[in-house]
Amino acid sequence: MKRRTFLALAASTVLLAACGQSNTNEADTTTTDTASTGGSDLLQRINNGGTINVGTEGTYPPFTYHDESGKLTGYDVEVTRAVADKLGVDVEFKETQWDAMLAGLDSKRFDMVANQVSLTTPERQAKYDKSMAYSWSGAVALAPTDDNRYSSWDNLKGLRTAQSLSSNYGELAEKYGAEIVPVDGMAQAIQLVKQNRADFTMNDNLAVLDYLKKFPDSDLEIKLTAPPSEQTGSGLVLIKGNDEVVAKLDEAMAALAADGTLTKLSEEFFGADVSQQK
Repeated sequence: MKRRTFLALAASTVLLAACGQSNTNEADTTTTDTASTGGSDLLQRINNGGTINVGTEGTYPPFTYHDESGKLTGYDVEVTRAVADKLGVDVEFKETQWDAMLAGLDSKRFDMVANQVSLTTPERQAKYDKSMAYSWSGAVALAPTDDNRYSSWDNLKGLRTAQSLSSNYGELAEKYGAEIVPVDGMAQAIQLVKQNRADFTMNDNLAVLDYLKKFPDSDLEIKLTAPPSEQTGSGLVLIKGNDEVVAKLDEAMAALAADGTLTKLSEEFFGADVSQQK
């Protein structure tokens, strides 16, 4: 599971020397006020019912991808559209590769990012702000439905788990005393569990829910879920200095949580409510 996270712009105004000194001072004051308000252009567009520009991959199902008709959709995309509707603004998505997301925010190609961003590192937390989370994820253990050995994480001791050797989930499984069966990725891990060559596999909750929704007859189920303290929330990410915008995003997101929109979208894309910590 990819894990994601996110920057802004400097505006400069060039005035002709033919303008009077009073005009120059007025322009300088305006520039200073704009900088001090931190993202006032974005705030004004939101207040005036304008357009917000949102960066996303478009190649990362079920979060952001193109359906069979070619329409851009996905959980993050539809949540963003719902937020825009609550704010009374239009939204324009700008698709870009993940590696270019930060640069896109830096250069103000877009105002914010909707692409499963958690801001888990201190460096990114210092540079970016995040709205109220619209999805929560954490480690889960996936095993055959009829296997009842998973009453607690401590029960993983001595069991075989199919994991990539470079995966954080493999390290977590080893911490609980599980024996690692090396695999290349999640697809192979699931096959080994189904073939009884491994007892279980650990991965991100959202990735596993996506699999279970696509393969409801897999005879596998989530046995253990990370506690809330070990879960991370993803939200809309934008550069620091847009406090009033973040407040408006939070208000819209809270309204979508209250009216059931986030739950409805979660169940549409994951078959479960991922918008709340559990």
